[in-house]
Amino acid sequence: MSHARGRAQDLSYDSSVATVVHAGRTVSKVLESSVAAWGGKTAIDFGEDRYTYSQLWSRARRAAAAFAGQGVKRGDPVLVMLDNTIQFVDAWLGLALLGAVQVPVNTEYIGEILRHQIKDSDAWLMLVDERYVERVANLEADRGGLRMLLVSGDAPCPAGMHCDSWEGAYERSSELPAADIADVPEHGIVAIMYTSGTTGQSKGVRVSHAHAYTYARLAGQTVQLTENDVYFAPLPLFHIAGQWALVYACLQVGATAVVRRRFSVSDFWAVVKESGATVSFLLGAMANFLARQKPKPEDLDNSMERMLMVPLVDSLDDFRRRFGVRVCTCYGSTEVNVPIISDYDVIEPDIAGRPVAGFEVRIVDDEDREVPVGHVGELVVRSSEPWIMATEYHRNPEASLRLFRNLWLHTGDAFRQDASGNYYFVDRIKDYIRRRGENISSFEVEREVNMHPSVLESAAVAVKSVSTEDDLKVVVVLKPGMSLEPQELRAFLRGRVPKFMVPDVVLIAPELPKTPTGKIQKHLLR
Repeated sequence: MSHARGRAQDLSYDSSVATVVHAGRTVSKVLESSVAAWGGKTAIDFGEDRYTYSQLWSRARRAAAAFAGQGVKRGDPVLVMLDNTIQFVDAWLGLALLGAVQVPVNTEYIGEILRHQIKDSDAWLMLVDERYVERVANLEADRGGLRMLLVSGDAPCPAGMHCDSWEGAYERSSELPAADIADVPEHGIVAIMYTSGTTGQSKGVRVSHAHAYTYARLAGQTVQLTENDVYFAPLPLFHIAGQWALVYACLQVGATAVVRRRFSVSDFWAVVKESGATVSFLLGAMANFLARQKPKPEDLDNSMERMLMVPLVDSLDDFRRRFGVRVCTCYGSTEVNVPIISDYDVIEPDIAGRPVAGFEVRIVDDEDREVPVGHVGELVVRSSEPWIMATEYHRNPEASLRLFRNLWLHTGDAFRQDASGNYYFVDRIKDYIRRRGENISSFEVEREVNMHPSVLESAAVAVKSVSTEDDLKVVVVLKPGMSLEPQELRAFLRGRVPKFMVPDVVLIAPELPKTPTGKIQKHLLR
């Protein structure tokens, strides 16, 4: 498609100046700027459907008007449980134009985990795909303040709730007038992103516009993203990586984002070829799956130039040569933004990179004292300007205080630094498991396992996986006189938890190892 090329408003900034107020780091300002520069260019490619920057702007304003017509006001949290569709993008951008707060929901969530997010968010409205309405209905009356569903598609309305069609509300709406677009400051909250808890339930990270903007900008800088790129990342839009590191990064520089429903090993290179993708973002497990495929003569026949890979695979040089790509990495999270990035010369699989300008990082011991170079400790981070890291955990002041102990954000990850200033990821200090791109709370797994009538107690731990992330292992102690087969427990859990929380390994044990104070010694179970 031909399009007029232009220059977007300069949204760069000097991150060393903490007193500057930046006017351009909000979703509405980025959209306005991108439309002015690249209006007729394809912004998002969903395969069969493609949308230009001008069409995204129009759709976002219609979505904003549709939400306003339902009574959504500035500051309102709105749950969004949709797949990788244009409707998700409409909702994200439309809510931002109203100054409302998007609360994306993992589409694997079910049962108590879904109930917790709905109740904790304090949202009264949820935009939900027809396939997930039954999950909300199964929560019955215990849904907190949620009282209305906007349904994309067609599904029976749960008892005790009001429902409307999202497509109907959207079609009835005209574009939100420019005068009604909220003039939101960069410290205004744009999203509450739920991330796995460590000793409790999942926590909602309150994310400002400036935080979302800089996360996307730094992810784009890591892969050297430009307006000439086509960026394909097979990641869910309800995650920061799919929504910010992919789509938002493209909107900032005029690139084209390629979005597909899910990652497919067999389809990945076909999508690259048909879309002309030049850049990608892969989780390490995805890269491993691609690397384990039988080599083909046409492996080098692709348009891919650069890849962001987190974490790096062990056979990194082989991967580069086989597919003809340059590879870099970074370290980031919902709470901490992207404070460490690498260049394309990275070779060691456990390296994360070097600190980014605007962030100060340290590696500390249990008392928050800096450890010597080469020693392992917890990575802590702070920024030279406000609002570019998590502001707090939603409705959880105790966890917020722990997060920012001694005025440093504690990542919960073990790192080491070498004499050249490179930072290396070592292990997780937090008691969660990373599986299939998801952070899993051991607390939430154990709670559901313990609901089985035969189970006395349990412990969930991470064990090494061939896919670079973790496999999930559950050690179970049964009640006296009870029996339980591993496949029975997995079947029980499939109706209660997301698929990624069903354990790979189930071990029945007579007891769990514990300290004299009764704390489970999980390191002995790994």
